[in-house]
Amino acid sequence: MMYLLVLGGLVLLLIGGEALVRGSVSVARKLNISELVIGLTLVGFGTSVPELVTSLQAIDKGAVGIAIGNVIGSNIANIFLVLALAAIISPVLVHPKALARDGTFMIAVTGVLCALLWFDAFNRLSGFLLLALLIAYLAWSLIADQRRQGAAAELHQAEGRPVSPQYALGAGLAIALAGLAAVVIGANLLVSGATSLARSVGISETIIGLTIVAVGTSLPELATSIVAAYRKRADVALGNIIGSNIFNILGILGITSLVSPFTIRGDITADAMAGAGPVSIISSVDAGALVLSAGLLMLFAMTGRRIARWEGAVLLLGYILYMGLTFDLIPAVNLIPDV
Repeated sequence: MMYLLVLGGLVLLLIGGEALVRGSVSVARKLNISELVIGLTLVGFGTSVPELVTSLQAIDKGAVGIAIGNVIGSNIANIFLVLALAAIISPVLVHPKALARDGTFMIAVTGVLCALLWFDAFNRLSGFLLLALLIAYLAWSLIADQRRQGAAAELHQAEGRPVSPQYALGAGLAIALAGLAAVVIGANLLVSGATSLARSVGISETIIGLTIVAVGTSLPELATSIVAAYRKRADVALGNIIGSNIFNILGILGITSLVSPFTIRGDITADAMAGAGPVSIISSVDAGALVLSAGLLMLFAMTGRRIARWEGAVLLLGYILYMGLTFDLIPAVNLIPDV
């Protein structure tokens, strides 16, 4: 039964996420909202809604490992898996000026997330500051792009173009609402099934969140990126992934921390039971993979003005290595401080 819950949840997240984005974009176009705003906000946020709803559902059920693992695992999978596959299908052309602002900001907020992990500071103040930073970034980007129609503005405008439906206003709104409902139901099924699965096979909820749940909630980004790559617009896939990673950290963790503060300390282990104190449910391997994925993205993108197929293969190899470390197929040492 739990496998059916997980599978059903993943299917609903994929279908619902796609419907939500398409319906929302169609409504925005009927309301004459610019492609720039659509690409920068609706597409980036829309593909992150499955992660948001899943994390909120997980926190509500007390499954902190799934909630935080979902965000970290999704950001890792977006680069090491989604971008890797897109680059293998079609080399990703890079506009250095377009990447400079958003890519640098993604690196910065990844550093913010690492600091929050280190100090275990997922409280309401942190949530408020993360959301404020997201709003400031969006406002700054929109103002800058409207004043200077440069490479960054062109990339953001292009991000919304693969989403091409032109539904009537009422139909678009209905599709968006139906997609949102499917995402909520799918997230509930996925969290319930993933929690039961973790308990039945004897692995932590965090590992389930970092792997199955994270990949499942990244399916909208995967679908969007694969389509863009086949259409020889893999640069759009790169923009979607950077935007999604920024939304995941600032939006999802911001809202989750604001709604229900949580701690990543306290996983029940032999050491904790022996009196060594609570330990972090996020290991140094997870934090390292998060930083390494973002760093490799920027390195590959900025050095050759494109991400070549062999570089996509390197990213994919990184994901395989990370999975090996996550499931203890390769030994690792945890450097995150215990409290």
